[in-house]
Amino acid sequence: MTARPHRSMRRVLTAAVLLASLAALTPVAALADSGLAAVTVHSSPGGGQTYSLTVEVLLLMTAVTLLPAILLMMTAFTRIMIVLSILRQALGAGQTPPNQVLLGIALFLTLFVMAPVIDRINQQAVQPYVAGTLDAGAALEKAVVPLKTFMLGQTRESDIATFVRISGGKGYATPEDVPLTVLAPAFVTSELKTAFIIGFLIFIPFVIIDLVVASVLMSMGMMMLSPVLISLPFKLMLFVLVDGWSLVMGTLAASFYS
Repeated sequence: MTARPHRSMRRVLTAAVLLASLAALTPVAALADSGLAAVTVHSSPGGGQTYSLTVEVLLLMTAVTLLPAILLMMTAFTRIMIVLSILRQALGAGQTPPNQVLLGIALFLTLFVMAPVIDRINQQAVQPYVAGTLDAGAALEKAVVPLKTFMLGQTRESDIATFVRISGGKGYATPEDVPLTVLAPAFVTSELKTAFIIGFLIFIPFVIIDLVVASVLMSMGMMMLSPVLISLPFKLMLFVLVDGWSLVMGTLAASFYS
């Protein structure tokens, strides 16, 4: 990988992060106060009117399409969604809770976890840019810093080293020097690994219940009765008695700041 394409990819990712943050955080009124006109109207000589969009608004609208990728690649969403899916499989309750419920829980828990990062991006980059005290380039640099700090805190050094080696790099002096083109895939890899570790620990108690129920049924000669059918009420009862949802969500949220 040459230096010029590497810098270009870094600038594209950096611009996408800021533009997506602007799209999510900047209200329409603030854009109007800053003089960023979404549509300009020009009177034509024949008495008609023509309309034109500003480049900034076009960039913001384009950045909205990158929000799903940013949500998956640069936030806590991936870990939370995988753990909740494994929890549902461990319970053995089929499609309960349904996918829509798990997705809603994951989105709001992600918002809770990422709230400090979003606040820092808003204070350090978005608000100064809207107020006109920062130009776009400086705002881009400031917007990426809180997000990179969060991602570096969750990424294993071995995963970063793997992608540095794949990209042909020779390492970086400090973690802050790692570009987003290397940090993003390393972060996702670490999140997948952490999510499966948490899912494994959640799965163990439910597997023990399944083994105990299956052993009891075998000893009673009831081999035609499904162990899953008998163990499901016991797993649900255990999960409710220990306040399982609160424990799982609290542990997930705390795992990002431990």
